[in-house]
Amino acid sequence: MKVESSPPVLFHVIGVDGESSGENRMTIERKLENSSDGLHIPPFNFGVVDDGIFRSGFPDTTNLSFLKTLGLRSIIYLCPEPYPEENLEFLNANAIQLHQFGIQKSKDQNPIMEIQEIKICDALKVLMDPKNRPVLIHCKRGKHRTGCVVGCFRKLKNWGMSAIHEEYKHFAGDKSRVSDQKFLETFDISSFIKS
Repeated sequence: MKVESSPPVLFHVIGVDGESSGENRMTIERKLENSSDGLHIPPFNFGVVDDGIFRSGFPDTTNLSFLKTLGLRSIIYLCPEPYPEENLEFLNANAIQLHQFGIQKSKDQNPIMEIQEIKICDALKVLMDPKNRPVLIHCKRGKHRTGCVVGCFRKLKNWGMSAIHEEYKHFAGDKSRVSDQKFLETFDISSFIKS
């Protein structure tokens, strides 16, 4: 019995165009193609942030073939835990540089963010450098830490706060944190631009 391959699956990501404070929308289509090893599966909470910038939850071994299709040069890992050995082997085999920033997870609704802000600024410097692209930003679930870095990036790209909050809530779902949204509102891009 011959098994026929199914047609490629289209992955749609809706992004908000920061030029118009969220009024215009663009659709970015990413084809997920069948390979001899099977379907390339994106990590949980995967999305396209900008040209050559992606976000997600922590990629496991089932996601590595998908990551390979992105042609990544860098990964920005926002958690303090060590990167798994199998993932490190994948990075080394594919010449992908790992940038780890060790931002602590905080469920507190009023966390002290000074240290976190320094680490977020350091992550943004890596993200803004075109030589690091294509780049994937991720934490455990691709919600809070990743959402804060992407939100700060959006502020640097002159997005309006309502659009930034909408994107944050889209990826965080019912786990949205008021403290993260307050952090995004108070993040001072002028100090980042001067550095």
